[in-house]
Amino acid sequence: MSDEEHLRAAVRLANLCPPSATAFSVGAVIAAPGGPVLSTGYSRQEDPHDHAEEVALRHAPADLDGVTVYTSLEPCGERASRPETCARLIIAAGVRRVVYAWDEPSLFVPGRGAEVLRAAGVEVVKLGGLEAEARAANVHLVEE
Repeated sequence: MSDEEHLRAAVRLANLCPPSATAFSVGAVIAAPGGPVLSTGYSRQEDPHDHAEEVALRHAPADLDGVTVYTSLEPCGERASRPETCARLIIAAGVRRVVYAWDEPSLFVPGRGAEVLRAAGVEVVKLGGLEAEARAANVHLVEE
C-alpha cells in the first residue's frame, strides 16, 4: 500500500473516536516496509486519555525497525493528560518515519511534534492532501 492509502486508513480511524470537547479525534496506523499493517489505534480507544499513536504503539510488535507511523494529526510534542508525548513515544520505540495529514492546531498545547521528531532524526512527511478529511473528524473543535 502507498503512503496515501495508509494515511487515508488513519484518517478513517479518526472517525471512530468518541467525541471530546478537550481532545482531538485522531487515527493512527503502523505499517511495515512494503505495506503490511502491524497495528492501528484511535484516540480514546481504550482509555479516555489515549492518543491514537499511543494505542497503535501499545499493540505493535516489539521490533519496529523500518516501520512508518501514519497519523491523521501531527503527533503531539506537548501533552497535558500524560507525562509522555506521542513524539517521545515514537522516538523511544525506534520509529524512524512518520507521515501525517494535518498540523496540530495550538488549541490545547503548542503543536510542535514534527519539530521534536525531526530533532531526533525521524523522517517526517506531511501529506496535506488529506488535511480536510482529518479536520472533518474534529469539526466539534475547529471550524472547517
